[in-house]
Amino acid sequence: MIVLISANDPVLIGFARSVLEAAEIPVLVADTHMSVMEGSIGAFGQRLMVPGDWAPQARRLLTDAGLAHELRDP
Repeated sequence: MIVLISANDPVLIGFARSVLEAAEIPVLVADTHMSVMEGSIGAFGQRLMVPGDWAPQARRLLTDAGLAHELRDP
């Protein structure tokens, strides 16, 4: 699995996830529960992940959706 976005913003993660799911790209959001438990201090972000072979297509879709600045370096 490749981490594409790591963020504390649940709206950002939700939007990115919906973009990928609409294109039928398998996606996993890791650390969702840890993010909720830690509160608002921002120590633990959520990670949006896709299988490695889907990463190039997922990056293109997220870039087209205006999220290029949120993507982690490959």
